[in-house]
Amino acid sequence: MKVAIIKYNAGNIYSVDYALKRLGVEPVITDDLGVIRNAEKVIFPGVGEALSTMTYLREHGLDDFIRGLMQPVLGICLGMQLMCMHSEEGDTPCLGIFDSEVKRFIPKRHEDKVPHMGWNTLTDVKSRLFGPELEGKFTYFVHSYYVPVNEFTVATTDYILPFSAALHKDNFYATQFHPEKSGDVGELILRNFLNL
Repeated sequence: MKVAIIKYNAGNIYSVDYALKRLGVEPVITDDLGVIRNAEKVIFPGVGEALSTMTYLREHGLDDFIRGLMQPVLGICLGMQLMCMHSEEGDTPCLGIFDSEVKRFIPKRHEDKVPHMGWNTLTDVKSRLFGPELEGKFTYFVHSYYVPVNEFTVATTDYILPFSAALHKDNFYATQFHPEKSGDVGELILRNFLNL
């Protein structure tokens, strides 16, 4: 199976690469548009900052290109946020695949720490990415910004407030958590994506 990981100025690409290799897939890390277009599956990972990343994507023609992909695409963490309309991080216009805003966590109590880091449960799971057996399972999050629950939400979790743990629209799937760092549960989600 040909799997492309989109290479751009964001971190965490190699942990996704390693997770896929554990599943027996040899992905290609690339910014070559032809290679990405011809892949059967595309992963758009990311750890970084929204404004500089969107600037990079626009300068390299990747913004329109990603929007136009027809095969299954999986956005992870910053990748998911950049698939939304707009992020409060740097007041950034994003790709607009999901009609939703990205908001910054506002701590409500002394113990509310931002960034949110740690293991949280998935609830209200629905989508071919998640079987019902993933309801209530723990996945690993690291982020300061979140996507509110909206019409594209296919899994929720709760930290300070309920928010989208995953989104789905057409051939675009996205997780706020890191499946590549979420143990057996994350491995199952990646396998489900590869089997779409």
